[in-house]
Amino acid sequence: MAGRTKWLTAEEQATWRAYLLATRLLEEDLDRQLQRDSGLAHTHYGVLVALSEAPDRTLRMSDLATLQRFSQSRLTHAVARLEADGYVERRKCPSDRRGQLCTLTPEGMQVLRDAAPGHVAEVRAKVFDRLSPEQVAALRDACERVLDGLDRPPCPTTAAANGKFGC
Repeated sequence: MAGRTKWLTAEEQATWRAYLLATRLLEEDLDRQLQRDSGLAHTHYGVLVALSEAPDRTLRMSDLATLQRFSQSRLTHAVARLEADGYVERRKCPSDRRGQLCTLTPEGMQVLRDAAPGHVAEVRAKVFDRLSPEQVAALRDACERVLDGLDRPPCPTTAAANGKFGC
Protein backbone atom coordinates (compact mmCIF):
# COMPACT_ATOMS: atom_id res chain seq x y z
CA MET A 1 0.00 0.00 0.00
CA ALA A 2 2.82 2.44 0.83
CA GLY A 3 4.14 2.02 -2.71
CA ARG A 4 0.81 3.22 -4.11
CA THR A 5 0.52 6.32 -1.98
CA LYS A 6 0.31 9.47 -4.04
CA TRP A 7 2.25 11.78 -1.74
CA LEU A 8 1.57 15.49 -1.64
CA THR A 9 3.84 17.63 -3.75
CA ALA A 10 5.86 20.31 -1.99
CA GLU A 11 3.30 22.91 -3.15
CA GLU A 12 0.37 20.79 -1.94
CA GLN A 13 2.09 20.15 1.40
CA ALA A 14 2.74 23.87 1.91
CA THR A 15 -0.88 24.66 0.96
CA TRP A 16 -2.24 21.98 3.29
CA ARG A 17 -0.19 23.19 6.23
CA ALA A 18 -1.09 26.83 5.58
CA TYR A 19 -4.77 25.85 5.43
CA LEU A 20 -4.60 23.91 8.71
CA LEU A 21 -2.77 26.68 10.53
CA ALA A 22 -5.03 29.42 9.12
CA THR A 23 -8.24 27.60 10.10
CA ARG A 24 -6.97 26.82 13.60
CA LEU A 25 -5.76 30.36 14.26
CA LEU A 26 -8.90 31.89 12.75
CA GLU A 27 -11.12 29.74 14.97
CA GLU A 28 -9.06 30.77 18.02
CA ASP A 29 -9.25 34.47 17.10
CA LEU A 30 -13.01 34.34 16.47
CA ASP A 31 -13.58 32.50 19.75
CA ARG A 32 -11.42 34.97 21.66
CA GLN A 33 -13.27 37.97 20.17
CA LEU A 34 -16.70 36.53 20.99
CA GLN A 35 -15.64 35.57 24.53
CA ARG A 36 -14.15 39.02 25.15
CA ASP A 37 -16.98 41.08 23.67
CA SER A 38 -20.05 38.92 24.32
CA GLY A 39 -19.14 36.18 26.76
CA LEU A 40 -20.05 33.58 24.12
CA ALA A 41 -17.98 30.70 22.86
CA HIS A 42 -17.80 30.56 19.07
CA THR A 43 -19.55 27.17 19.15
CA HIS A 44 -22.38 28.62 21.27
CA TYR A 45 -22.69 31.54 18.85
CA GLY A 46 -23.13 28.98 16.06
CA VAL A 47 -25.96 27.28 17.96
CA LEU A 48 -27.72 30.62 18.46
CA VAL A 49 -27.30 31.49 14.77
CA ALA A 50 -28.75 28.13 13.69
CA LEU A 51 -31.77 28.63 15.95
CA SER A 52 -32.25 32.22 14.75
CA GLU A 53 -32.50 30.95 11.17
CA ALA A 54 -34.94 28.11 11.94
CA PRO A 55 -38.71 28.40 11.59
CA ASP A 56 -40.12 29.67 14.90
CA ARG A 57 -36.47 29.82 16.07
CA THR A 58 -36.83 26.15 17.02
CA LEU A 59 -35.04 22.95 16.01
CA ARG A 60 -35.12 19.37 17.18
CA MET A 61 -32.04 18.69 19.26
CA SER A 62 -31.01 15.88 16.89
CA ASP A 63 -31.30 18.21 13.87
CA LEU A 64 -29.35 20.91 15.68
CA ALA A 65 -26.61 18.40 16.51
CA THR A 66 -26.42 17.32 12.88
CA LEU A 67 -26.40 20.89 11.61
CA GLN A 68 -23.62 21.92 14.02
CA ARG A 69 -21.71 18.64 13.53
CA PHE A 70 -21.83 18.05 17.29
CA SER A 71 -22.21 14.75 19.09
CA GLN A 72 -25.41 14.50 21.10
CA SER A 73 -23.45 14.87 24.33
CA ARG A 74 -21.53 17.93 23.10
CA LEU A 75 -24.77 19.58 22.00
CA THR A 76 -26.48 18.71 25.29
CA HIS A 77 -23.61 20.35 27.18
CA ALA A 78 -23.70 23.48 24.99
CA VAL A 79 -27.48 23.79 25.19
CA ALA A 80 -27.40 23.29 28.97
CA ARG A 81 -25.03 26.24 29.26
CA LEU A 82 -27.12 28.39 26.91
CA GLU A 83 -30.26 27.37 28.79
CA ALA A 84 -28.68 28.32 32.15
CA ASP A 85 -27.89 31.74 30.65
CA GLY A 86 -31.53 32.09 29.52
CA TYR A 87 -30.68 32.08 25.81
CA VAL A 88 -32.53 28.89 24.83
CA GLU A 89 -35.32 26.71 26.17
CA ARG A 90 -35.79 22.98 25.79
CA ARG A 91 -39.11 21.16 25.73
CA LYS A 92 -40.43 17.78 24.73
CA CYS A 93 -41.31 17.29 21.10
CA PRO A 94 -45.12 16.95 20.86
CA SER A 95 -44.92 14.50 17.95
CA ASP A 96 -42.17 12.30 19.41
CA ARG A 97 -41.94 11.62 23.14
CA ARG A 98 -38.23 10.80 22.90
CA GLY A 99 -37.33 13.96 21.03
CA GLN A 100 -36.63 17.42 22.40
CA LEU A 101 -36.98 20.83 20.83
CA CYS A 102 -34.63 23.72 21.42
CA THR A 103 -35.95 27.27 21.02
CA LEU A 104 -34.08 30.55 20.97
CA THR A 105 -35.49 32.87 23.64
CA PRO A 106 -35.94 36.62 23.19
CA GLU A 107 -32.90 37.04 25.48
CA GLY A 108 -30.90 34.71 23.25
CA MET A 109 -31.97 36.62 20.17
CA GLN A 110 -30.87 39.87 21.82
CA VAL A 111 -27.45 38.51 22.82
CA LEU A 112 -27.04 37.31 19.23
CA ARG A 113 -28.03 40.72 17.87
CA ASP A 114 -25.53 42.34 20.22
CA ALA A 115 -22.73 39.88 19.38
CA ALA A 116 -23.18 39.78 15.61
CA PRO A 117 -21.74 43.19 14.63
CA GLY A 118 -18.45 42.61 16.45
CA HIS A 119 -18.21 39.04 15.19
CA VAL A 120 -18.88 40.04 11.58
CA ALA A 121 -16.33 42.87 11.90
CA GLU A 122 -13.77 40.32 13.13
CA VAL A 123 -14.55 37.95 10.23
CA ARG A 124 -14.26 40.84 7.79
CA ALA A 125 -10.95 42.03 9.27
CA LYS A 126 -9.42 38.56 9.49
CA VAL A 127 -10.64 37.21 6.14
CA PHE A 128 -12.54 39.34 3.64
CA ASP A 129 -10.68 42.63 3.95
CA ARG A 130 -7.49 40.71 3.11
CA LEU A 131 -8.85 39.24 -0.12
CA SER A 132 -9.73 40.71 -3.49
CA PRO A 133 -13.20 39.95 -4.91
CA GLU A 134 -11.55 37.40 -7.20
CA GLN A 135 -9.86 35.70 -4.23
CA VAL A 136 -13.18 35.60 -2.35
CA ALA A 137 -14.77 33.89 -5.35
CA ALA A 138 -11.84 31.47 -5.60
CA LEU A 139 -11.99 30.70 -1.88
CA ARG A 140 -15.71 29.97 -2.09
CA ASP A 141 -15.19 27.80 -5.16
CA ALA A 142 -12.38 25.86 -3.48
CA CYS A 143 -14.39 25.36 -0.29
CA GLU A 144 -17.48 24.23 -2.20
CA ARG A 145 -15.40 21.73 -4.19
CA VAL A 146 -13.92 20.33 -0.97
CA LEU A 147 -17.37 20.23 0.65
CA ASP A 148 -18.72 18.26 -2.31
CA GLY A 149 -16.48 15.37 -1.26
CA LEU A 150 -17.36 15.48 2.44
CA ASP A 151 -20.15 13.94 4.49
CA ARG A 152 -22.18 16.94 5.61
CA PRO A 153 -25.75 18.07 6.26
CA PRO A 154 -27.35 20.62 3.96
CA CYS A 155 -26.19 24.14 4.78
CA PRO A 156 -28.93 26.71 5.36
CA THR A 157 -27.96 29.71 3.26
CA THR A 158 -31.10 31.82 3.64
CA ALA A 159 -29.86 33.97 6.51
CA ALA A 160 -26.38 34.40 5.06
CA ALA A 161 -27.89 35.47 1.75
CA ASN A 162 -30.16 37.93 3.58
CA GLY A 163 -27.23 39.48 5.43
CA LYS A 164 -28.31 38.26 8.86
CA PHE A 165 -25.94 36.87 11.44
CA GLY A 166 -24.05 34.26 9.39
CA CYS A 167 -20.50 33.16 10.13
